[in-house]
Amino acid sequence: MKEIRIGHSPDPDDAFMFYGFASGQVGVPGHEIIHVLDDIQTLNERAAGDDPLEVTAMSVHAFLELGGRYRFLEVGTSVGRGYGPRLIGLEPKPLDALAGARIALPGPKTTATLVARGLLPAFEEVHLDFTEIMGAVRDGRVDAGVIIHEGQLTYADEGFELLADFGVLFAERHRGLPLPLGVNCIRADLSKQLLDDVAAAYRRSVEIALTQRDAAVDYALQFGRGIDRDLADRFVGMYVNEDSLSFHDELRQAVHVLRSEYFNG
Repeated sequence: MKEIRIGHSPDPDDAFMFYGFASGQVGVPGHEIIHVLDDIQTLNERAAGDDPLEVTAMSVHAFLELGGRYRFLEVGTSVGRGYGPRLIGLEPKPLDALAGARIALPGPKTTATLVARGLLPAFEEVHLDFTEIMGAVRDGRVDAGVIIHEGQLTYADEGFELLADFGVLFAERHRGLPLPLGVNCIRADLSKQLLDDVAAAYRRSVEIALTQRDAAVDYALQFGRGIDRDLADRFVGMYVNEDSLSFHDELRQAVHVLRSEYFNG
């Protein structure tokens, strides 16, 4: 059997979508699946590097940068509908007060960074591992920070103020469109048959996770960095849902907006 490496980030929503594979209920005909876990910025960098994974999650921003190197699987997309990466600070302030501020971001190729550049006044970028952003805001090393993953749900409990929700701002600016954040892709040099087989398998994996939710959440919890089960289930529900099963016209429109109005590559 040929090996096929499938990469995703070690986060509850991505792990939840991978549950069908991880539980042995889904496979790709003729291939042995090698499970690769890396944070999203590392996956973005690897996709652009010398040893790109055959199948990988990546930021929409990274996909736009890579041109024809990868193709959408059109399944497993992480989408914010009226919510998304959140800008936090230690005290309330209007967005125009952030002009020139030092703002922590989770990586230069993340979609959070792409939309921050388009939605906020000009600011100084400080790129950190996403797990370090809250600490940098708390310690005063930056004036504000953009948080992703489960931090979107825990920031208030940790004493931070919400300055902006990028999913809200994006919808307000673009006729209610959702904000696509992460996509699953396959290398463009691989066969159309393999693309179809992987896409069908990934769709089935997501369907299994949604129908076997309790078991899939239990699996995803090991990637939750200490959050409790209820919070993990809530976070998974935000980013794994009907939008994850097909890349429909509304998502295509939103990616077109990101390409034409936010991306400068």
